[in-house]
Amino acid sequence: MAMNWTSMIAIYTLFWVLSAFLVMPFGLRTPDEVDGHEVQIGHATSAPVNFRPKRIAMRATVLAAVLFGAYYVNYAEQWITTDDLNFFGKPPVNDLGY
Repeated sequence: MAMNWTSMIAIYTLFWVLSAFLVMPFGLRTPDEVDGHEVQIGHATSAPVNFRPKRIAMRATVLAAVLFGAYYVNYAEQWITTDDLNFFGKPPVNDLGY
């Protein structure tokens, strides 16, 4: 079962944004954790000292690729379908009237 390439890009982008927010806090250090660093006037005391957006983007790219790969293999092989996620059983009425 093939997936449309535009759908692949959209789903990968969603995985990438989710991954960026997931990996962002790892490795960041606040001024309290760094010896000798003073917070300047007008800066938040909780702002990270070592924010590296390129590293976050690389980590997010790798994680998004792994997550999308797992999603695509499941899509192609149909390991988990919507029928598997029906926790409430069959609806009591087949025809809802609309």
